[in-house]
Amino acid sequence: MAISAILEARDPYTAGHQSRVADLSRTIADEMGFPRDKAEGVRIAASIHDVGKIYVPSEILSKPGKLLEVEFSLLKHHCQIGHDILKDVDFPWPVANIILQHHERLDGSGYPSGLKGDEILIEAKIICVADVVEAMSNHRPYRPALGLDKALGEISANSARLYDKNVVDACLAVFNKGFSFKS
Repeated sequence: MAISAILEARDPYTAGHQSRVADLSRTIADEMGFPRDKAEGVRIAASIHDVGKIYVPSEILSKPGKLLEVEFSLLKHHCQIGHDILKDVDFPWPVANIILQHHERLDGSGYPSGLKGDEILIEAKIICVADVVEAMSNHRPYRPALGLDKALGEISANSARLYDKNVVDACLAVFNKGFSFKS
């Protein structure tokens, strides 16, 4: 929680982002039938998934408008930096590797390693979907909130191509059952 609070203090536009992603990730893991301990590992990793942004200049994090390619390239390093920060912390779950992989996509189009399919940890696949849904649903410095319907449409349209189908199905199910983001 302390790590999350530090990041949110640096980046007011995403205040609450990590906790909302953590709540949704944990709910998806529960919906998928994860054992309680494994679901908790997903929640912990999601609650600090953007820890690597501590090294991204705040001017980039809060820049209104589209990022330049060089700025986006720097931002993309947050996964590797987060992994490097946490790789020696003795968690009972693979938190550093989950954080490293949370922007990977099934088709290999993600970053930082271009992993595909089963090369990506299921926990990272869950956080990936939760991160997309939360980010699209809420305001960012470079665009207004797109809304939950558009976010759920994105993951549905790209299910089994970019996002794990079982994760997408579980995410849609939890929203159909009344899940909502806390403010």
